[in-house]
Amino acid sequence: MDQIKTVLNRGVHTVYPSKEELKKVLESGKKLTLYQGFDPTGDKLHIGHMVGLMKLADWQALGHRVIFLIGDGTGQAGDPSGKTKSRETFFTRDQLRQNAKDYVMQASKIVRFDGENAVEIRYNGDWLNKLGLTDILEIAEHFTLQQLVERDLFQERMKKNEPVNLREFLYPLLQGYDSVAMEVDLEIGGTDQTFNMLVGRQLVKEYLNKDKFVMTTPLLADSEGKKIGKTEGNAIAITDKPSDLYRKVMSFPDDVIMRAFEYLTRIPMDELSSMEKALENGENPMTFKKRLAFEIVKLLNTQQDADSAQEAFEATVQRGETPQDMKEVVLSDDDNEYIDEDLLVQLNIASSKADAKRLFQQGGVEVNGEKVVLERPVSVTDGMILRVGKRAVLKLRTP
Repeated sequence: MDQIKTVLNRGVHTVYPSKEELKKVLESGKKLTLYQGFDPTGDKLHIGHMVGLMKLADWQALGHRVIFLIGDGTGQAGDPSGKTKSRETFFTRDQLRQNAKDYVMQASKIVRFDGENAVEIRYNGDWLNKLGLTDILEIAEHFTLQQLVERDLFQERMKKNEPVNLREFLYPLLQGYDSVAMEVDLEIGGTDQTFNMLVGRQLVKEYLNKDKFVMTTPLLADSEGKKIGKTEGNAIAITDKPSDLYRKVMSFPDDVIMRAFEYLTRIPMDELSSMEKALENGENPMTFKKRLAFEIVKLLNTQQDADSAQEAFEATVQRGETPQDMKEVVLSDDDNEYIDEDLLVQLNIASSKADAKRLFQQGGVEVNGEKVVLERPVSVTDGMILRVGKRAVLKLRTP
């Protein structure tokens, strides 16, 4: 019962049609077939994907049939979720398959692809690329233009006079058909996927004459709704070096701490409640953020890696020491020649020029131990040490 409670509540936003209905099915002992899809539009899974992977691991632990779906078919259409503008380019199936070649290795940090009740790996290009004209027309006839165009992100684009590419417009139909092709009982995805998953729910009802549950997971975002992920340019790869991963988690806003503990760690919820009360009573957030970074690094790597990453952070950030194994970055001729906002964005230290400007204004940018201000830009020289707040300590090399 504790496992059922966890799978239904921890890191869960909404269940369709309801948690109560899904709870009844789970308590009956029935084993479900479920999946989450991952479009390989990049070659790395990031910490935003980790929220769903943790939930897949919960279902696997309960003995259900879990499918890890690689969207080399849907990826060709281009998921419009979270996109304020149409894509300028689209991926080919070959590009998507190439991107996805290490996905299983990365996801295996959280879910099991071997042993008893191993997670299955499937590619939706295997059926989507075989659909003929009549198949696509038949899928489309289950929906009206009004149903598809009512999607909030399409409405927002049209209000701004931004185009909605028909290729993207068809995306929900393709994702929805995945549920039919695999005959699943449940689909998991972020809240930004709700529309697509509910399309699949309707198709399962009409093609297979059964109900499909939809479980949405919350997006890892701050109090202003800014998502931590690839779309916002602040993604943290789950394959990042432990020291880099620890440092990046330490840069989370304070208001993300407790949500990240719930979504990305296995610390019991009653312990998290005590931690939240301590934060509300004025305890230093740094204490809990270090625990969070440690737990995430340990889960994705080893305890020894987490110990080393924490020691490196305390030495370089809290005690201001220069790391012995400092990362060296070789700049190209195309990189900026000054230490300014553009360079911080190019080096992925800042998520945007506005973010970089704040770092300068707060005195967080140093070169060889001296603070840098935008009004007096410093030229890049070979071997200089760039320190940016808690985010990075780099040795810059010029061509």
